[in-house]
Amino acid sequence: MDNFQSLFHQEWQHLQDPHVRALAWILTSPGMLAKESVLWNKQIATLVLPGAEKLHAWLSELDQSPALFHEALAIHKHRRLGHYAENLLAFFLNQQGILYAHGMQVHADRAATIGEFDFLLDHPGGLLHWEIATKFYLLERGPDLRHSANLYDYLGPNLADTLGAKMEKIFQQQMLLSQHPVAKKMLPSAVIAAQALIKGWLFYRQTTDDLSAVEGLAQDHCRGYWWPLAEIMQKEIPYALVLPRLQWLAPAQTTADKVLDTAALGQILSRHFLHDTSPVMLAVMRNNGGVMQEDYRGMVVPDDWLARARALRHQRNFIT
Repeated sequence: MDNFQSLFHQEWQHLQDPHVRALAWILTSPGMLAKESVLWNKQIATLVLPGAEKLHAWLSELDQSPALFHEALAIHKHRRLGHYAENLLAFFLNQQGILYAHGMQVHADRAATIGEFDFLLDHPGGLLHWEIATKFYLLERGPDLRHSANLYDYLGPNLADTLGAKMEKIFQQQMLLSQHPVAKKMLPSAVIAAQALIKGWLFYRQTTDDLSAVEGLAQDHCRGYWWPLAEIMQKEIPYALVLPRLQWLAPAQTTADKVLDTAALGQILSRHFLHDTSPVMLAVMRNNGGVMQEDYRGMVVPDDWLARARALRHQRNFIT
């Protein structure tokens, strides 16, 4: 069975601009959450796309003339990935003529911000409120593998949060913003529904038990692996690419002169972890007719990552 990367390349390998490729990923990648799960109370957003032929034509045209698209993205190297993903989606929704507002803040009089609507969309009968998140989490179940994995076992790469905690915040706090009296006063019409669009990649230590169903997750979510530094240094990887943060979305594609061999990869990773504990996104590439395309991907973490993760699990009482 083809993995997501293979399917993506089959459909979009003709796209050359990395931002257009990221937009294609935002629009066509599977969502992270299972729409039918009772956890989400039928609040998972659905992107309505043009027909396949029309979408291909639009993205291909954008790929050939991307200047206005780039300007709308407000690209710079320090841009947060979440904001970048929001701007990709905002461009599409605006082109579709349904974007009422993006990033609209709600303020109390002379007080702090109450909240922010990621997106407000025009819809028959009122407005739709969409919250979008593009997230990356690593599954670490702890030493007791007898318990079934859950959303709190997916840890942020820098151990700052969990998938479960993030979803709690979105569904139990952020999506209630339209019910606030101040928000109601500032909107031209009622919000008829609040929904979440959650995209991203989840990373697994093994290819067996860890890939079993987890309540709330879509079966076809984008996935990769995670490796401690010492392990990846022992692997023979003929073609690799270290992905900067703004290139974490779509499967990578590049020219042969840009990829790293095993020795060069080892040097880059060693230098990185000498002064930085943040995980590295690594794309393992394959040669497809002279074009280098991502075969699979993974997060490379410091060798003490697992010990720190389990210490934090204990502190936060994650283990059920």
